[in-house]
Amino acid sequence: MITLQFLLTAFVVVLAPGTGVVYTLATGLGRGRRAALAAALGCTFGIVPALLAAALGLAAVLHASALLFTTIKIAGVAYLLWMAWGALRQTGALAVRADRGTGSLFRVAWRGTLLNVLNPKLSIFFLALLPPFLSGAPERAALEMAALGGVFMALTFVVFAIYGLFAGTFRNRVLGSARAMSWLNRSFAAIFALLAGRLAMERA
Repeated sequence: MITLQFLLTAFVVVLAPGTGVVYTLATGLGRGRRAALAAALGCTFGIVPALLAAALGLAAVLHASALLFTTIKIAGVAYLLWMAWGALRQTGALAVRADRGTGSLFRVAWRGTLLNVLNPKLSIFFLALLPPFLSGAPERAALEMAALGGVFMALTFVVFAIYGLFAGTFRNRVLGSARAMSWLNRSFAAIFALLAGRLAMERA
């Protein structure tokens, strides 16, 4: 069930830069290590709805319903653009500023959760990723998908936490340079705007 091939596949998927990775890096740079861990935890919990949808077959419904898919997609695009605008103005969740403390860890985690919840492609992705690694026994399918999903979530948290802690290590150096902070804020804004554009182009 949980094979080396699955672990390698999941690791590569988690390691690839996406909204969660960028959000965790930005949080580590802007708010420090504790906030980065909260961001990693939030992004990890944001996977749960997609895993449940895949396990219950709801991902297929989402894939078949253009209206439902588009509705969630528009909400996701709007959220990404809102975060990009906040980074550009140096006021949002992605903003890197010298006067920022850790702030509310719950809010940091909640924003990370929303990033994955509002991505309609995630549930369809799991519907495609997990079945090839199942044993094929119908009575064990739900349990096996839960186990595979749990391993994927654990890998997500560990990898994202490493990203965030790495970013937090260099926080003081970045905060000491106004030019570096300005460059990072613009970069994060541009990256999230691009991610919003990519999500907007996705089709069910």
